[in-house]
Amino acid sequence: MSIPATSPFGRRRFLAASAGAALAATALPGCASSVDSGSGGSGSGKTTLTIMSVANEWDAKTIKVAEKALGMNISLITTDTTKLNAMLAAKNPPDVVRGLGATETPYFAARGLMTDLDPYFAKSTALKPADLDPVNDVWRYDGKKQGAGPRYGMAKDFSQDSMFWYRTDLLDAANLDHPSATEPLSMDEWLDFGERLVKRKLGKVKVYGLNATGMGVFPQLMGMTASAGGSLFADDLATVDFSSPEALKALQWYLDYAKADIGPNVINVNPDGWDGPTYMANRMAMSCEGYWFSGQISTDAKVAEVSRFAPAPQLGSNRISPCFGATGFWIPRDAKNKDAAWKFFEWYFGGQPAQDRASSGWGIPSLKSLRSKMPQTNAFQKQAFQVQQQELDYFKVLSFTPYAQQAALEGVLNKVLPGAVRSKTAAGKVADTLNTGMNALLAQGKELVQ
Repeated sequence: MSIPATSPFGRRRFLAASAGAALAATALPGCASSVDSGSGGSGSGKTTLTIMSVANEWDAKTIKVAEKALGMNISLITTDTTKLNAMLAAKNPPDVVRGLGATETPYFAARGLMTDLDPYFAKSTALKPADLDPVNDVWRYDGKKQGAGPRYGMAKDFSQDSMFWYRTDLLDAANLDHPSATEPLSMDEWLDFGERLVKRKLGKVKVYGLNATGMGVFPQLMGMTASAGGSLFADDLATVDFSSPEALKALQWYLDYAKADIGPNVINVNPDGWDGPTYMANRMAMSCEGYWFSGQISTDAKVAEVSRFAPAPQLGSNRISPCFGATGFWIPRDAKNKDAAWKFFEWYFGGQPAQDRASSGWGIPSLKSLRSKMPQTNAFQKQAFQVQQQELDYFKVLSFTPYAQQAALEGVLNKVLPGAVRSKTAAGKVADTLNTGMNALLAQGKELVQ
C-alpha cells in the first residue's frame, strides 16, 4: 500500500545520522561482513543497494550519510504500489522495501515474496531476537496467522495506534475532567467527550471534538471488535463478518460517530489531510494518533504544554491496545543483494539511526534496549512516556488477512459508508453490504494465493 505524503507516517522523518554513524557501521558483525559486490551499476565497484521508501525520509544528505556508513551506493525508488507489484512480478524487486508490518506481512508472505530473515537474525549480534520488542511479531507469518512463524521484516519504530492525545486547554474551556492516564475511557465516553468538545459556526465544524480513525477506518473497526471480545476476520482469515454481535457493535459506534459529525469521517474529510496541522492550530481537541505524534507536538512548546496522552478507549471488557503500522522494511525473496540489505538492516535498525529515532519522540524504539533513550526531559515528555510504558502491557497482534490489502478493504468502506450515514441506514443492513463486498474481494485473493 502506498503511503500518501499527507499521512501521519509520511511525516515521520528518518533522522539523518550523526558523524558517528560511520564509526558505528564498522562494528557491524555477522552477515554484514560478507556483502556481495555484484550489481554495482555506478562504475565505482561498490554494491548499489536499491531501496523503495518515501522520499521525504531520504533527502540527499541522508543518503550520503547512509552511503558513507555502509560503504555502498544507494538508489532510491519512491514508494509506489503499482511499481512494486510490477517489479516483484518481473523478479527484479528493490533490495529493501518500506512497508507496514501490521497490515502487509501476511499479504506478501503468503505469496512467497518475502525473504525469511530468521537465519540473519540468528547470526547477528547487532539485532538480537531477545531484544526485539514484541511488536515485531506483526512481521511474522506462519502460513495461517500473523504473529508466529518466520520473521519477514522489522519495525523501525512503532506506536499503539488506538491511543489518543488531547488538549487540556480545550477540555478546561468545556469544563470537562481530563481522561485518566491509567484507566481507558469506554468508546461511548470518548464519543461523548467529542460531542461536548466540537465547535460549530453556521452549521460547519470549526474545531473538531475528536478524530477517531488515525490509521484508517478498517483497522479501528478491527481493534474495537477485538476489545468487545470478537474478531472481524474468521479464523482462516478468508472472510469478514460485520454481523457478529461484537463487529456490529463496532460498526454502530462508527456510524454514530460519523452521523454526529464531530470529527473527520467518510463524509467530511479533514481538508488538512491529516491531524498534524489541525491539532497544532487549536482546531482539534482529541486526536487518535499513537506515541509517534509526540514528535509533532514537541515542535511547539505552547502546544506541548497543554497536550496529554491517554490509553486506548475500549468498546468492551477485553482491554487491548493494538498497533496498525509497525512501519519498517523487508527484503524481497528475489532481491539481488540480500547480504547488503541485511547490512543496511543492522545499521538502520541497530546503529546510530535507531538511536537518533529513539531520542526524537517520533515513535517507540523497535529494540527494547533503546527504550531508555525515549525523551523524558520536560513534563509533557514524562507524562507521555509513563502512559506509553503502562500501555505496552495491552499490546496484542491482530492478524490481518493475507487475501486483500488494507487499501482494498478501505475502498469498500468508502463506497458503502457515506451513503449509509446520509440515509441513516440500519447497522445490520450496512453490515450485510460490507460482508458481500469484502468477502468477494477476499475470495478472489484466496484463489490467487492457492
